[in-house]
Amino acid sequence: MDTTPLRDAYRALLDAAATVADSAGPAPVPPAGEWDADQILAHVSLVTATTLAAVSAVASGARTTYDNRLALDTWTIGRTVALAGGNAGLRERVRLQGDALCTLGGPALGESELDTPVPTVLLSDGTLLVDQPLSLRDLLTGLAETELPGHTKQLLALLPDGA
Repeated sequence: MDTTPLRDAYRALLDAAATVADSAGPAPVPPAGEWDADQILAHVSLVTATTLAAVSAVASGARTTYDNRLALDTWTIGRTVALAGGNAGLRERVRLQGDALCTLGGPALGESELDTPVPTVLLSDGTLLVDQPLSLRDLLTGLAETELPGHTKQLLALLPDGA
């Protein structure tokens, strides 16, 4: 599997995160009910860790599931921010996790592994999006095409108008 789109999606997200972190003035404040930059990065780190776990399980021949609910839990997000040491640590964590995922999820897996069905539960903003098996390939593609670009836009929306 060509992981170039996934690498590009991580790069765009990290560029956006750096732009937000380097913006002049006080830390950007999200609209009510939205996450700040650190919370977005912690969520992405948790989603990436979950994806790495699924890829590793499939590569080892083990059965696995994929469930993003832990990556939406506010306590877990806060704990991840604290463990990473804030924004710079989160950006480095996401960079390293993304590199690992692109390495393991690309040339290291065969077609049959990428086509492995993984029972999946995906929620977003309290809404159930998926509750059915998805192939590992679809999980990786969804991360590259939907999840990461969505959070990149979310980060950029934190910038003051005109920034």
